[in-house]
Amino acid sequence: MVHRHAVTGRRVALTALGALVATGIPAAVAAEPTPAAGPLPSAAQTLGADRPSAPVLRALERDLGLTPDQASRRLVNEAEAGTRAGRLRNALGDRFAGAWLRGTTSQELMVATTDAADVPAIKAQGAKAAVVKKTLRDLQAAKQKLDTAAARISTRETPLWYVDIPANRVVVEAGSKAAAAAFVTAAGLDGKSVSVKVTANRPRLMEDITGGDAYYIDGTARCSIGFSVTKGEQEGFASAGHCGRPGAKTTGHNQAEQGTFQASTFPGKDMSWVAVNDQWTATPNVKGEGGQNVQVTGSVQALVGAAVCRSGSMTGWHCGKVEQHDTSVSYAEGRVDGLTRTTVCAEPGDSGGPFVSGVQAQGVTSGGSGDCKTGGTTFYQPINPLLSEFGLTLKTAEAEIPAPQDNVAQTWAAGRVYEAGVMVTHAGVRYQCLQTHQAQGPWAPASTPALWQRV
Repeated sequence: MVHRHAVTGRRVALTALGALVATGIPAAVAAEPTPAAGPLPSAAQTLGADRPSAPVLRALERDLGLTPDQASRRLVNEAEAGTRAGRLRNALGDRFAGAWLRGTTSQELMVATTDAADVPAIKAQGAKAAVVKKTLRDLQAAKQKLDTAAARISTRETPLWYVDIPANRVVVEAGSKAAAAAFVTAAGLDGKSVSVKVTANRPRLMEDITGGDAYYIDGTARCSIGFSVTKGEQEGFASAGHCGRPGAKTTGHNQAEQGTFQASTFPGKDMSWVAVNDQWTATPNVKGEGGQNVQVTGSVQALVGAAVCRSGSMTGWHCGKVEQHDTSVSYAEGRVDGLTRTTVCAEPGDSGGPFVSGVQAQGVTSGGSGDCKTGGTTFYQPINPLLSEFGLTLKTAEAEIPAPQDNVAQTWAAGRVYEAGVMVTHAGVRYQCLQTHQAQGPWAPASTPALWQRV
C-alpha cells in the first residue's frame, strides 16, 4: 500500500572559509591535510555521482527533459553542492536559513542567511546568497507547533503542512481558508507567519502497492520492497509502515514464502522492515528502467531541488525533484511527520518502493496525489530515520559494518546515521557532519571531506 500521493567567532570562521576559495584553494581540500597517497576524492567521487547507471541517466533525460550530458552534470553538481551547503551551514550557525538548488543542471546553489554581512562569504563558496527574515530554526519551530496541534485536533481538512525553504515560510495546504486558519490558530501561530494554499488534492494511501519488486502481506495486500537492509546477520528489506504490522507474513513476487514484519510504525511515521528467510539474499540493487539494476552506495540526503527517481512496478521508473523535507501529511488513516515531498509521479501499486538520488538511497514511497499521466506529488519516508529507528544497516555496493546499537554520537562509527551539524571524533580529531547520511565502512571522516569538516 502507499500513501497518496557569539557571533564574532562565527563571523571569523565564515570569512576564513570564503578566503580559501578566493585565493584559489578548494575549501574541501584545504580543510583537511592531504595524505601522502594523493588528494582526497571529490564529493562526486565519494558519492558515486560521477559514475551513474544508465537507467538513472535515461530516466532523468526523459522526465526532466535533459540531454545525456546535462543529466550527468546535474548529478555531479548536486553532489558537490551538498558538501558546500554543509560547510556554509556549519559556518553560518544560527543564521543559516536553508539551502536549495536551481537550474537545469543544478548549477546554482542558493544559501539563505538572516544577516546580509554573510553574503560575501557565501558568494566566495560559489553559491548565491539570499537574505531572509527567518532562520531555518525559526521555520522548524513554527512547523513543530503545527505538529503539536495536529496531535490533538482533526487535520482531515488540512492534510499537508511543511517548511518551504526557498520561500522562507511555513505552508499549510487545506481544502479551505477557514480550515487552514483554524489549524494555524490552534497551533498558536500568527496567521501572517503561515502561508495558506487552498487545494482539492488530498493525499491518500495507495492500495495494492508495489515498488522495486512486489511482495504480498498475509496473502491479501500487496506492497513493494524498498531497500535491502541487515541487522547483525539477519537480512531483510525496508518498506512503508502502512504495508503491514509486526508479525505479518510476506510472500515474494513469485509467491514463495519470504519473511515476517519485525517492526512497523504508522501513523506518526511510515516505516517498517521485514526479516527474510534463508531463501532470499539481500542485494544493493534497485529495479530501474527496463528492469536494469541500479546499485545504491549510501544514503546521503539530497538537497531541496535535487533530482530524485522512484521505482514502482505499477508505473515503472520515474524521476522528478525534491520539493521539501520534513513535511507533515494528514492522510485519512492518520498523520505522518517527517516525509519528503517530490514532483515524482506515482499511482496505487507503487507504495513502499525506493527513491534514489543518483546512487544514494533517499526513502520509501509513502503516498501522494495525481498520477503518471497528468503528473502529481509523491511523498517518501526518508531512509536514514528508518535505519536509525530500527538499528538497521543499508545494504550497499560497498562493504558495510553492522550498525551500532547505542545512540552515543561522540566517536565516529561505521553504520551509524549522522545528522548534518553533528560533532564526532575520529583518530583523536574532531569533525562536524556536512550532510545527513549513514556512515559506510570506507567513509571515515579523514578521507571523506564531502561528508565531514575538520574543526
